[in-house]
Amino acid sequence: MPDDPAPAVTEIAEDIADLQAQVRALTARLDQLTRADDPDRTSAESPEEERGGAEGAEGDSGEPEWASPPFIFILDPPAYDDELCALAEWVEGVLVPGYLSEPSADARWCHLWTEHPVAVARLHALWLAWQELTDPASCGYTGPSTWHRDHYDPCMRELRLSGGPFNGCTKGEHSVMHRQPGLVPSAWKISTT
Repeated sequence: MPDDPAPAVTEIAEDIADLQAQVRALTARLDQLTRADDPDRTSAESPEEERGGAEGAEGDSGEPEWASPPFIFILDPPAYDDELCALAEWVEGVLVPGYLSEPSADARWCHLWTEHPVAVARLHALWLAWQELTDPASCGYTGPSTWHRDHYDPCMRELRLSGGPFNGCTKGEHSVMHRQPGLVPSAWKISTT
């Protein structure tokens, strides 16, 4: 007797729902970018409103909409400090207790990770992806799986391997000998003029 097709149909339906959520998110993002490029266009002309409104529109939340993700190395103080503080809350409140096992020679971790610019950059990128991919409204129900596979696993591999940014750090001890320069090259800064 052939396999029951019901599980395959269910999986296809979930994939379609995920794709629809991704299309909605991309459409909203495209509209946001289009509005940013065209100062004469008003929010009343957005495609969502022409279709009768979008479910869960970001503008309804009262939170500011970013033109692009606020990658930490392009921020100046005090915005950098605020972003680093928010990142530290996520790393210390979610990532470390939920995911990181005891450090070892094969899986290093530095309790002073904020003093390693490479770690800050990678963890910030991981956090940005986590924020997006754990929201079913924007990415469907497969977002967390995608986050683990495409973001968490490669990031942790790079950070925790013996040649990574925590190379000189051991359990409870931090090595400053291998630290990268603390200044961000001016070429990384985005001009605000």
